[in-house]
Amino acid sequence: MSEVNKRVLSIQSHVVSGYVGNKAAVFPLQLLGFDVDVINSVQFSNHTGYPFGWEGEVLDGSMLGKLVDGMDRNGLLSSDDDDSGSGGIGNILTGYIGSESFLRAVVSVVTKLKDSNAGCRYICDPVLGDMGRFYVPEGLVDIYRRDVLPLADVITPNQFEVEQLTGISIETIRDAQRACRILHDSGVSVVLITSIVFPEGGSGDGDASKGMSTAPSRDSIGMFASQRQFRSRSARNSRNINCDTEQEQQKAQHTDEQYILYMPRLDGQFTGTGDVCAALFLGWTADGENAGENGDSPLKCALEKLAGTMQAIVQRTATAAAKKRSSASATGKAKMVSSRELQLVQSREDILNPPRNFGAVRVECNADAKC
Repeated sequence: MSEVNKRVLSIQSHVVSGYVGNKAAVFPLQLLGFDVDVINSVQFSNHTGYPFGWEGEVLDGSMLGKLVDGMDRNGLLSSDDDDSGSGGIGNILTGYIGSESFLRAVVSVVTKLKDSNAGCRYICDPVLGDMGRFYVPEGLVDIYRRDVLPLADVITPNQFEVEQLTGISIETIRDAQRACRILHDSGVSVVLITSIVFPEGGSGDGDASKGMSTAPSRDSIGMFASQRQFRSRSARNSRNINCDTEQEQQKAQHTDEQYILYMPRLDGQFTGTGDVCAALFLGWTADGENAGENGDSPLKCALEKLAGTMQAIVQRTATAAAKKRSSASATGKAKMVSSRELQLVQSREDILNPPRNFGAVRVECNADAKC
């Protein structure tokens, strides 16, 4: 395998204080050895969950295009003569995008970079909302489905977001498999559903979860990862295989490697976890087939590292927040939100040496999910 390209273009929000968007993504990537070129889609004083609002400005789609054009004119997008060995942009990471016009501009940038470098990966965190509520205009869903998914190599939606993108309500592991199949069929190679909360008894899918020694508790949260692996290079673009049914044809072309992992659900709301999650997953999947450890597959290894590190960050943040709790006065409300800012710098060692405290279980394929 060729040397890993450790250069990232990250297009996300920025806050002066706190850890969301690029503030949450850049530090972990740099710790993992990546050079990160940063475009801030917004620059705000703080994230939008604070009680007294925020100040700042928003980058529009035309300015995004100008920034990328400036890089291009100076040979900063695809350089063949780079002493660092990083070359041109090898990875694109996007997160929260608040308008249809900016999302279309992102599509244009990603298309441009992929056209100039066939090996460039696009890791998309399709931020739409959570817990049944949209954070962005609902019109973005159609753009993600039509224009973004065919470009994305990796996507990292939460449960609400994957349901919006696929139209499938995820109540069981088989539902998650069906949703991933739709996303794979759209062109996405790797799907990470960053958080799934099944209804009580919903995760028990017989053969699909037979590798689990115990059923997950009601206080557990799941992560589900799926990677489409083609049996040959020609199979990626060809459907001319002599099979009797579409299902047989699909199985002849590819397999979907899938894992489920459960970890304890911690109380509290912590903004920026999805941004850290996408950045870490980018880092731990960039090495492809060489990323596995102790005989584990690269996907299983990445999922277990991700779960252990994210749990450590959130637990450290929750502990720090508990120590800072103050009165419920107006000023106290802002302090309460501030106390839940991620303890990212303090979690440096957990990023560099990820604890693998939670085991991922291989999910069996079944006819219903057609994987």
